Amino acid sequence: MSILTLAGGCFWCTEAIFQRLNGVTKVVSGYTGGTLANPTYDEVCSGSTGHAEAIQITYDSSVITFTQLLDVFFHLHDPTTSNRQGADTGTQYRSAIFYNSELEKRSIEKKIFEINKLNLYGGRPVVTSLEKFKTFYPADPSHKDFYNKNAYQPYCSIIIDPKIKKLYKEFPDQVRDKN
Repeated sequence: MSILTLAGGCFWCTEAIFQRLNGVTKVVSGYTGGTLANPTYDEVCSGSTGHAEAIQITYDSSVITFTQLLDVFFHLHDPTTSNRQGADTGTQYRSAIFYNSELEKRSIEKKIFEINKLNLYGGRPVVTSLEKFKTFYPADPSHKDFYNKNAYQPYCSIIIDPKIKKLYKEFPDQVRDKN
């Protein structure tokens, strides 16, 4: 099994997306990229810890590749806005990839170069930060599996549902059976 740590705004959104991919065996919401050990949700939301809301994905690379995960990541959030995803603003909502090796870093840099060269975002360059992975702190249990437990809430139906629909439309061969 391999591990990838991503930040693409609210971790409720990214968790819900990556849970639906074939080959992904576990998705944990939490915090990384900051200075405070064992931060709480409120501390991270204050923007003072330097952490990003992130997810840590455990996946079987024989089923889904690192590059395929990056493709989903770059298509299902806005990697062209600095410290913002939708109405969520602050460094805790930054677009970031936390790499584990120089090989991963080069692969991510290549993917960003390709996206920018193809002008996929209408001339807006990808500003996703590449940060060396250090430590990941899982969020408290109330954030675990949030969408699946709270799909009826307005935030989920307004913000997360369209992202999941886009996932099924753009990556039909990579998603688990919808049933």
